[in-house]
Amino acid sequence: MTLQPDTFKSLVKVAAEQVIASAPELTALDQAIGDGDHGTNMKRGFEAVLSKLDAIGSQPLAEAVKTVGRTLVMTVGGASGPLYGSFFLAAGEALSRKTLPEDLAEVFGSGVDAVSARGRSQAGEKTMLDVLVPVLETLRANAGRADLIERVRATANEAVARTAPMQATRGRASFLGPRSVGHIDPGARSSCVLLHAVCEGLEGKQ
Repeated sequence: MTLQPDTFKSLVKVAAEQVIASAPELTALDQAIGDGDHGTNMKRGFEAVLSKLDAIGSQPLAEAVKTVGRTLVMTVGGASGPLYGSFFLAAGEALSRKTLPEDLAEVFGSGVDAVSARGRSQAGEKTMLDVLVPVLETLRANAGRADLIERVRATANEAVARTAPMQATRGRASFLGPRSVGHIDPGARSSCVLLHAVCEGLEGKQ
C-alpha cells in the first residue's frame, strides 16, 4: 500500500491517541528507573501533534513526517523529545529521496540511525533502540511478506520484554546500575506503543 498524506494523517492520529492513553503506564515505568516524567512528556508532545493534524494531512508526505519531528522536539521534555524528533526528522528527510512501501526499511533505518547518533547509544543498552533495531531487522528480512505487520508487532513485543533483564548503561536509568535490572525500559515501551498503533492503523487500511 502506498502511503498517501491522508493515510499518514490517520496513522498519526491513531498513534498519538495511543501514546496519550498509555501515559499512566509510561509514567509508572519511568518512576521505577527514571525521572518519572516520560508519560507526561510524551502525552504533551503528542497532544501538540494532534493539534497540528490538519496541517500535517495537507502537506506532502516527507514534510508531514518532518513536521511531526519538529513538533516533538519543541514540546516533549527530557531526552525523549530530541530522540523521537530526530527519528521523524531523519525519516522525513529520507522520504524526500525514497518511496514507500519499497524503501520502508531504508526510511525506518534512517530514523534509527538518527536516534543512535543523537543518544550516542546502540542496541543492548536498555533504551528505545532495543525495540527500534530489532524492528528494523524484521523490516529488512521480511520486506514484501503478507504477514509483515504481524511480524513487526511480535518483534516489538518480544523486544520490550527483553529490556527487563538488561542493565541500563545510558540515560537516567544508568545511574541505578544493577538496580535498573528487572524493569522494562520506558522508551522501549513507548516505541512499542507507537509501532503497535501504526500496525493497527495500517491493518485498518488493508
